[in-house]
Amino acid sequence: MKNAYAALAAADLLGGVRVFRRAPDTLADWIPLVRKGLPPACAVEIAERLGFSRTELANILGISTATLRKRQRSAHLTVTESSRLLRQANIVQRADEVFESLDNALAWLKSPNLALGSVTPMSLLDTELGAEEVRRRLGRIEQGIPI
Repeated sequence: MKNAYAALAAADLLGGVRVFRRAPDTLADWIPLVRKGLPPACAVEIAERLGFSRTELANILGISTATLRKRQRSAHLTVTESSRLLRQANIVQRADEVFESLDNALAWLKSPNLALGSVTPMSLLDTELGAEEVRRRLGRIEQGIPI
């Protein structure tokens, strides 16, 4: 059930039914969507919901702002960009769950963290290893384990 909730919450951050017509119900539903490439509207939706600038959004996707403008005119993001965007949505959703507030989650994600080498958790989400470390820290916070 937790995986289904995570899939739905990530779908909501990425635009939900407005973007997908039928929002993904399970994590397995995301696989063909990512392989095809998520619609660029997903990137716009999450940036608007989280208050990211174009530059921040381009950094999340691992592309330049000029490439971001090109992607917004195309039918799909690349597989890599889609994976990065979904990873971002999943981590934000997880932080929201742990902190019980999107505002608190974003404050934590955007603040330098001593346990993470004095960088922001958000800055680590460009790699799966960094995202896994952020997930681990969120788990420790949720369980009340000192980090």
